[in-house]
Amino acid sequence: MSANFQQLANFIWSVADLLRGPYRPPQYERVMLPLTVLRRFDAVLAPSKEAVLKRHAELSGKGIANLDAVLNNLAKDEEGKPLGFHNHSQLDFPRLKGDPDNIGRHLQDYINGFSANIRKIFERFDFDQEIEKLEESNRLYQVVSRFAEIDLHPKRVDNITMGLVFEDLIRRFNEAANETAGDHFTPREVIQLMVNLLLEPDTRVLTQAGVIVTVCDPACGTGGMLAEAQNWIRAHNDQATVKVFGQDYNPRSYAVAASDLLIKGHKDGQVVLGNTLTDDPFPDQRFDYLLANPPFGVDWKAEKKTIDRWPNFRGYSGKLPRINDGALLFLLYMMSKFQDYQPGNQNKPGSRTAIVFNGSPLFTGGAGSGESDIRRWIIERDQLEAIVALPEQMFYNTGIGTFIWVVTNRKAGHRKGKIQLIDARERYTPMKRSLGDKRRYLDQAALDVVTREHGAMEHSQTSRVFDNTDFGYRRITVLRPLRLRFQITDEARERFLNACPELFDALQAVQDELGIEPQQDWNRVWDDVQQVFKALPNDVEGWAKGAKGTAQKKNFRACFTVVAPEAAPVIAKQHKAEPLDRDALFPAQTLPADIEKNDLYALLGLYADGKGKHTEYEPDPALKDAENIPLKEDIVSYFLREVRPYVADAWIDRETLDEQDGGIGKVGYEINFNRVFFQYQPPRPLHEIDAELAGVEKRILDLLREVTE
Repeated sequence: MSANFQQLANFIWSVADLLRGPYRPPQYERVMLPLTVLRRFDAVLAPSKEAVLKRHAELSGKGIANLDAVLNNLAKDEEGKPLGFHNHSQLDFPRLKGDPDNIGRHLQDYINGFSANIRKIFERFDFDQEIEKLEESNRLYQVVSRFAEIDLHPKRVDNITMGLVFEDLIRRFNEAANETAGDHFTPREVIQLMVNLLLEPDTRVLTQAGVIVTVCDPACGTGGMLAEAQNWIRAHNDQATVKVFGQDYNPRSYAVAASDLLIKGHKDGQVVLGNTLTDDPFPDQRFDYLLANPPFGVDWKAEKKTIDRWPNFRGYSGKLPRINDGALLFLLYMMSKFQDYQPGNQNKPGSRTAIVFNGSPLFTGGAGSGESDIRRWIIERDQLEAIVALPEQMFYNTGIGTFIWVVTNRKAGHRKGKIQLIDARERYTPMKRSLGDKRRYLDQAALDVVTREHGAMEHSQTSRVFDNTDFGYRRITVLRPLRLRFQITDEARERFLNACPELFDALQAVQDELGIEPQQDWNRVWDDVQQVFKALPNDVEGWAKGAKGTAQKKNFRACFTVVAPEAAPVIAKQHKAEPLDRDALFPAQTLPADIEKNDLYALLGLYADGKGKHTEYEPDPALKDAENIPLKEDIVSYFLREVRPYVADAWIDRETLDEQDGGIGKVGYEINFNRVFFQYQPPRPLHEIDAELAGVEKRILDLLREVTE
């Protein structure tokens, strides 16, 4: 029976109290993690320790340079399987405890007695420096003695429990360091759900005899996701060969994961230290399954220079996300590791991935942005299978809402062209005692329900199935005419003449002609002003030529006009002939059959005057707006239904139609869970609200009466 991981983690954490003084709480992990790993190695190697020491003594006198190959094979676990590492030092934790005067030197000798693969891991811990620091502060012997009391033998503490202990300790270290939401690890029940969503659809294949499975986590932390995936596969098929691969940028997390891999005997697997965004340790490898929980809102400014030099990012050549949130880059990396897929071809089996995001990758960025383009790239390739919304307050270092994306290049036939959304936000169970920001968890019943919902792929209150195109839209700009009222006032005169004093006489002539009363048609006023300037005497200075004249005219309008809703629209241009080719403008659109040519022109801001000419108005920048039109709808029908009834003078900006995507506006994709699962709650009847307010007022008056009487 496994020891209670919480009790064990609490005991190890209590040892950290010995570090107070030389270390601050955020620095405890520098000592606690390597010693926990070291004690685990010590316990795992104990059964075959004597045999390794005996063989080492025999071979060391023969001048053999590399003994690791022999001794790594000799060190075995309880089942007699080679561990792939060893320690040929005469020391172990009980012996270290027995010599307090030489504890520092002996501990270093003990670590140096490990095989090269273990020494490499401890180099990442930088444990040499900590040994010196602990010895200088007279804490080393006390700490090692306490660790010697912990029984971490696999019979007492199995691999699952050991993984939970590591995760709990790292959570506490992160809290002590006040780490951000991007530096958390994933709760075990979330990993279980991810593994279920990833592997359950392939149960038939994974339970076949002799199956070989490769699993990768490019942001593996301490290896919890890799461990859980292995457990699921082994529970369903104990004869399966599971090869796990991982990468992490944190040296201590990497060291823990690499240690765990060695302890479990995964010789074919590999955990690598490095930056996933810029370093690919498995350039020629593809994987059957990938899963990850990359940092939320990770800044990739440091990696941008390197990435910008590449012709594309892992096979994706579109726009990249904002510099302050590179979460989607991790998904692109994972998709680049997909096996090729060809139905019926065992050599091209395809791949599946599950990844945890916060809400940002769902909807951040409008049409044409990096985030939207990545979503579009994934969905239009029909590789987004499902998204599950998790409850808030599920993670230890952040309370924000999170989502599991399931992405694959081999959707089942009934999922082709479809995306399933599952709302598990209310399926949580409150925790009796919170752990950091984690106050909720998913119990086994909730995990089973969500897994079944995913497998059933049916419509229900918490499950929806959509076409891929349901999440796409065209973004168009909607314009309305600028309306200006003209009036010469004292304040306006002063502003104008301060800028253009040379036009004093000309302005006086305009005022004499037009007066000082407000006028609602700027088009007519401007014609009159131009006529006044043409009629000026030769000795009165008029508009200058060139750029100066242009500036004078702009200043004139700016000083003597204000926007007024009741004024006439300002004419920008008058076209003498039909300005547009209807078929060329809407090549991919189905227009309403009964729409007239002039009505279509009006929707585009071109108004017929009945004489073969069309007037185009100047748009008001303050009234500029945008509309996201579902891909399944044509722009004109949508505009006539959703815009024109409410703003009769609005038109579609033709420039947005000409930008891209076949002249029909920018295409974007977003996934809005709140909109999909929103349930309207009608307000209570007014008489009920009035009655409730009357009751509250009565209670207040009764309380006041008790006080005053």
